Amino acid sequence: MTQPPQPPNDPPQGGFGAPQDPPPADPFGKQPPAAPPTPPAGGYGSPPPPPGGFGPPQTPPPGQPQNPAYGYPQAPPPGQPPTQPGYGYPQPPTQPGYGFPQGGPGMPPPPGYGYPTAPMQPQYGAPQPGNGGKKFSTQMQIIVAAVVAVVLIVGGGVIYASSGGDDEGGKKTEASSAGTDGGEGKGGSDSGLGGGSEKAPADTKSAVGFQLPHPKVTETTTVSGSWVTDKAYVKTGVYEIVGYDLAKGTKLWSIPLEGQLCAASRHMSKDYKTAIAFEEGKPSKADKYPSCNQVGAIDLATGKLTWSKSVTSASGGDEPVRFNEVTLSGSTVAAGGTGGGAAFNLTTGAELWKPKTDANNCYDKGYGGGEALVAVRKCGTYDEPQLIIQALNPTTGAPLSSYEMPAGVDYASVVSTKPLVVAADVGDTAGDGSGISDFFSIDAATGKLTVRISADADQYAARCGSTEVETCGSVAVGNNRLYVPTEEHEGGGEYGDTNEIVAFDLTTGKLVGGRADAGDRYTLTPLRMDGADVIAYKRPPYDKGGQIVSIDGSTFKETVLMQNPDDEAVRKAETSFSFDYAEFIYEKGRLFISETMISEPRKSAFDDKEYLVVSFATG
Repeated sequence: MTQPPQPPNDPPQGGFGAPQDPPPADPFGKQPPAAPPTPPAGGYGSPPPPPGGFGPPQTPPPGQPQNPAYGYPQAPPPGQPPTQPGYGYPQPPTQPGYGFPQGGPGMPPPPGYGYPTAPMQPQYGAPQPGNGGKKFSTQMQIIVAAVVAVVLIVGGGVIYASSGGDDEGGKKTEASSAGTDGGEGKGGSDSGLGGGSEKAPADTKSAVGFQLPHPKVTETTTVSGSWVTDKAYVKTGVYEIVGYDLAKGTKLWSIPLEGQLCAASRHMSKDYKTAIAFEEGKPSKADKYPSCNQVGAIDLATGKLTWSKSVTSASGGDEPVRFNEVTLSGSTVAAGGTGGGAAFNLTTGAELWKPKTDANNCYDKGYGGGEALVAVRKCGTYDEPQLIIQALNPTTGAPLSSYEMPAGVDYASVVSTKPLVVAADVGDTAGDGSGISDFFSIDAATGKLTVRISADADQYAARCGSTEVETCGSVAVGNNRLYVPTEEHEGGGEYGDTNEIVAFDLTTGKLVGGRADAGDRYTLTPLRMDGADVIAYKRPPYDKGGQIVSIDGSTFKETVLMQNPDDEAVRKAETSFSFDYAEFIYEKGRLFISETMISEPRKSAFDDKEYLVVSFATG
């Protein structure tokens, strides 16, 4: 998992025409740009806490053993059967390998895949020109190919599996697993899983929908939060949340906020209601950094803030509690932070519970929402924290089950609440800022660990936030599977990197057979589930437009849903967003790409345009 870039003070440049509000009929800027809106008094919001990237910065402890290059054959321990093959084929000791093994022992891999590559420079952001490098020489390919059969027999894949008994505080013993394709796994090609609702149009070629201008700000400002209803695309702006016409981008309504938004739920109810957290006011000389202590509910159908309020801690006096994230599950709005967690009724705003600590100094640090409600509860001291994952009754907050994370976990992220999947960087071993060294599949009914999946940061490219509980991206969960992208590696062409999406079984922890290939010079990233299918974005090379594809969750067959234009101006706009700091929403033939953080525009001699949102539509 590559180190994502830090949020730049100067966002990437690029664009395709002068932004308008409302947008011009011609999206490529043949009309003169409208004057930017006048900044409100007091400035544009306060800067958020200093960004730490995805996962806290880590330095491996002195003397910590380094993992051998993945894909290089490792001998099993004495008396142990051969372990599951690693993810890749053998390489010279200094050259890390890559490739997903296919077939049984002794069967060669498909041509052009799985063979040794030049040293990789993994990137996890907007595609860069000149992506990739030349392949190894033919001589080196022949040398390494000679030992492929050996590696298909002896590999180094290790999982942490539940024995079915008491997990003794959540700690599991290491178990070896043999197999040539990553294990059996449920939901194979004959599982009969149903597809999703997103279907390919008659013409998959898209056109530019609309673009929204980059707001004028003087401070780094959080603009996370975007949603799509049946009538509107809704996006956070500066001191407001705005609904736009899906096709035209014209403003339908605006919800003014007392302070800048600082957190937004990624979930919404069936009748288009969601939750936000925002600052108590605008910055002033007396209070340059207003507290993010307001929680509210917004109706995305009517464009109304239905309620907002703050809450005090049971032991913190009259000072309102500060929050840094908020989520939604059913009719419960749950907000969390270092001051503890609180919950409210989505419709009425009635307080369901408020922050409180116990004798062990435990508090709810944050929540995962969606189909269920899960708390990450932090106990102990700052130097020796103990994290507990709790499935909650969403109405009362009472724990239904609890699972203690192993020692060495300072932060945990909820990937999915149903089924319950948690990610963590155990012992700060990921080393790449992704926040993930392992995934934990947990039985929410009993609180027992089902399986712990080791996710080598050199192989897999999912990511989670450094401190927030519900900020994981580039990962999807469905069909009792965890779908993750691999890191970029050399493709089959003369130039260009590529990657795949693979899946782990959440019961066995093993890789299931099959993969979805991005194709040369493209990079696949899962966005969400669509029934039993995976909706994924294909980040393009410098001379192509991106794609949206639907991947069959069982067979990994890909169906193109959208192909964006190859035109240079449009490409520059699409790839001007850093993937790690942008929101991608695809719904029914429309793709919306938006910023989550903006800062003062950078001066450019090339007059490149910057955007808050760009959209594409088919048909």
